[in-house]
Amino acid sequence: MTLYPKLITDVLATVIYPGTKKNLIESEMLADDVRIDGMKVSFTLVFPRDTDPFLKSTIKSAEAAIHYNISPDVEVTIKTEFKSAPRPEVGKLLPQVKNIIAVSSGKGGVGKSTVSANLAIALAKLGYKVGLLDTDIFGPSMPKMFGVEEERPYAVNKDGRDLIEPIEKYGVKLLSIGFFVSPDKATLWRGGMATSALKQLIADADWGELDYFILDTPPGTSDIHLTLLQTLAITGAVIVSTPQNVALADARKGIDMYTNDKVNVPILGLVENMAYFTPKELPENKYYIFGKDGCKNLAEEMGCPLLAQIPIVQGICEAGDSGEPAATKTDTITGRSFLNLAQAVVTVVNRRNKERPKTKIVDVKNK
Repeated sequence: MTLYPKLITDVLATVIYPGTKKNLIESEMLADDVRIDGMKVSFTLVFPRDTDPFLKSTIKSAEAAIHYNISPDVEVTIKTEFKSAPRPEVGKLLPQVKNIIAVSSGKGGVGKSTVSANLAIALAKLGYKVGLLDTDIFGPSMPKMFGVEEERPYAVNKDGRDLIEPIEKYGVKLLSIGFFVSPDKATLWRGGMATSALKQLIADADWGELDYFILDTPPGTSDIHLTLLQTLAITGAVIVSTPQNVALADARKGIDMYTNDKVNVPILGLVENMAYFTPKELPENKYYIFGKDGCKNLAEEMGCPLLAQIPIVQGICEAGDSGEPAATKTDTITGRSFLNLAQAVVTVVNRRNKERPKTKIVDVKNK
């Protein structure tokens, strides 16, 4: 049997690439380097990027097609090239980002995402360059909070890589899986798919130069948290809780997740959300409907700063639902509270950076 280039090309035209739903030839994935030496054939397939989810399966399909359509005796060597430059390795991601802050809570329903959104906006109002990543893959809320549910990020080419351009509003660069999935349908992903999507939002996005990169993490402790700890050197964590005992018990778990000896991420401080209720018409009145100073007492017990006590007012929920978070209006009670929180975060981050070494990325293999 004699092999020749067109025979190889015709066979590869039967192999479908899932990324385009066209064959390898129509997808222009075969490089101009088909080499034949007797029963040996070698060629290069060009993929969009090195993280292409169909890479391995496509290579196997191409090899199998040659064996099936020509002969199982053909020795096939398939090399790969990528249109996009490879993703930087872990440890070299986000080189222009100065501080990475994880906003976390032990349980849901304590207003963690509200705090994340308003902290990011308040930091931007103070003149800092800010990015916000909604890392809650299964329950993203930031697009609605920022009033950008209809926006769709597009790709830009930077240094040979196709990168996602974050949506920008209120001076904050924002990305969320919510931009890429239907808001009316549940995201039914296994853990590996979710963490892969999260890594793309971190590593394959054009975050540029940031003073603060805020991570709005899911409630509890999960694969998502572990992925963040294994991917980024987190400067510190801000723990959000309400004054209730049940919330405080879960807040302790959140603190332990970051401070245990396998992780060693500093706790920058605690935020007591829903600290008291203040009626709009009686701004001097405070009603402690969820208990008083619970988070403040926990902060003292754990040796952490209490960064802020955020009140409940009717407008805070309405502002989040309307896409205009409270921090956009610094003449209100909650607006001033979040501005004070941002100033406190700047202070504790500066102190942390002076007194402690940079956080190391968690390496589970060595634990």
